[in-house]
Amino acid sequence: MTQAGGESHDNRTATNGTNDQNDQNGTNGQAHEAFVDGSVAISPNTPELVPGLLDQIASSGKTLSSGVPKARVELLDAARSLVYALETPREAMIRFCWSQSTAYAAVETGIDIGLFTVLSKDDNPKTASGLAEAVSADRKLVARHLKHLGAMGVIIETGPDEYRRTGFSTLLSLQRYSDGFHCMTACATAAIHALPAYLKKNGYCNPSNGKDCSFQIGFNTDLHFFEFLKETPEAAIQFNNHMSAYHQGRPSWMDVGFYDVPGLIKQANTGEQDVLLVDVGGNVGHDLSEFRRKWPNAPGRLVLQDLPEIIVRAKTVPLHSSIELAEHDFFTEQPIQGARAYYMHSILHDWTDDNCRKILKNLIPALKPGYSKVLINENVVPEMDAYWEITSLDIVMMSLFASMERTVDNWHTLLESVGLKITKIWTAERGVESLIECELA
Repeated sequence: MTQAGGESHDNRTATNGTNDQNDQNGTNGQAHEAFVDGSVAISPNTPELVPGLLDQIASSGKTLSSGVPKARVELLDAARSLVYALETPREAMIRFCWSQSTAYAAVETGIDIGLFTVLSKDDNPKTASGLAEAVSADRKLVARHLKHLGAMGVIIETGPDEYRRTGFSTLLSLQRYSDGFHCMTACATAAIHALPAYLKKNGYCNPSNGKDCSFQIGFNTDLHFFEFLKETPEAAIQFNNHMSAYHQGRPSWMDVGFYDVPGLIKQANTGEQDVLLVDVGGNVGHDLSEFRRKWPNAPGRLVLQDLPEIIVRAKTVPLHSSIELAEHDFFTEQPIQGARAYYMHSILHDWTDDNCRKILKNLIPALKPGYSKVLINENVVPEMDAYWEITSLDIVMMSLFASMERTVDNWHTLLESVGLKITKIWTAERGVESLIECELA
């Protein structure tokens, strides 16, 4: 990096008269800084973990080649841990401060100009000049972006200014996946970046109001996140595409061996008017479609509920004829009485505890004692070894909604406060939403 006028920083600091010792003593206003040996910055983070991780990688590599289930995930976790153990604190700092934000910008630019669509036509390497011509963009600009995308592993550098696709870059040529980047820019990232300032301003208290959190600061609005999406239809489409991509390829509670679907069905009433499953706030019906596909002979009605504008969109989606559409706001009393199960997928994590209690209390009167179930399909944060996707999402929820991903204790406290009890929490694997089965206490 250079100062104005092009003078190189070299090894000098950016402020006059500041040196490592002054930084340690807090001359920049950080009175709480610790006194640390400066050499820690250029030493591996946790070198004592390296031998064990190397052994784990070797072992996981063997099981991967043998086709053992989950070996890929175990190897990936060990490889990440090895990187974190080997990199120096200085390298980690630069990774967080520079590489992640700049890679994001380069990817989004690549999406905007159609770079990944051209690059992913085949496996043949393509030159920066050829790619720039194909997307009608400045050659120097494209070459600089390609260089960084190659350095970050988004694409593969095969020669001087020459690149080929990867699975990731190929996926970015499809809108369902590339919309994740546009979605975050349009309705999330600014809120996350505003979180530290919001917390500082509010005395580092846990946010508790979805209309007064860092989302409003980041996007300069008085609207709740969902009100904001309603006012920005393009962002709403991008958000829905991002959510559908996020859920792809993950175990589902409807899969055989996850939740006891046969038990749910076996004890269900089978009269013509009996409702088996109500999908509360079910968007355009992806989950009910999956349920009907995986359990085609399940008796009883399947009802999809959401706000009027969502139901209008659901009518344009090819749903199974057995799925009924119904307008309903879950902040009002549940109109369908005595269904076998009321299902909510990633609903409650969008709302504070106070709002969750309102949602659940509107459901309670519809439950038939000893018969109706409430099925909550959400993350359950473990006490140890929480997966990074869940912890990331927890910070996103804090930023956008003043809400959270909940622990087992959080779930028990919330549900018991409205007269529900958890009968069992069904979990397939780490990092995947659990199914929390509840009934009237």
